[in-house]
Amino acid sequence: MNNKNILYVYDKLLVYIKRVANIVSGLAMITLVFSFAWLVYGRYVLNDTPTWVEQLSLLLVITISFLTAAVGIHERTHLSVDILTQMLPVSGQALVGIAADIIMAIFGLLMAINAVDLAEFAWSKKIPLLGISDATRYFPVIISGSLIFVFSLDRVVRTIHHLTRTKPISQENN
Repeated sequence: MNNKNILYVYDKLLVYIKRVANIVSGLAMITLVFSFAWLVYGRYVLNDTPTWVEQLSLLLVITISFLTAAVGIHERTHLSVDILTQMLPVSGQALVGIAADIIMAIFGLLMAINAVDLAEFAWSKKIPLLGISDATRYFPVIISGSLIFVFSLDRVVRTIHHLTRTKPISQENN
């Protein structure tokens, strides 16, 4: 398998992971909407409020927020302020972009590592009214941190590769 095939498979894998994260986030959003519909129906029609909805909604919001944040890093749609970067020359923009992506990769790695520690600590506790391990709250954070790490490092490698593959305009005419 040559380098082009490996890169093609790697690109497809990242796109597949991104799609899975989007699908999981979407399913969590649908579940959140239906659980709140059940909450309203139970409260106002049945006069019996389902109390488990609050705990489930917290778990779903964590899942939605963290997974979509990781996807935002991959798609470069995550909130950012680029005014300083845009004021720099093109070479400076690339260096600031690389530095920002390295910082994001470190942040994602630390987020995943610390979430693993929190999950281990909370493993024996149960989420009230749901009866599942409290560590479940940290799974989306672990996955998201890992994805942020991978997606950010991918951006660094691609930027460096792009910089080394392109010649400055002054050298192209020689």
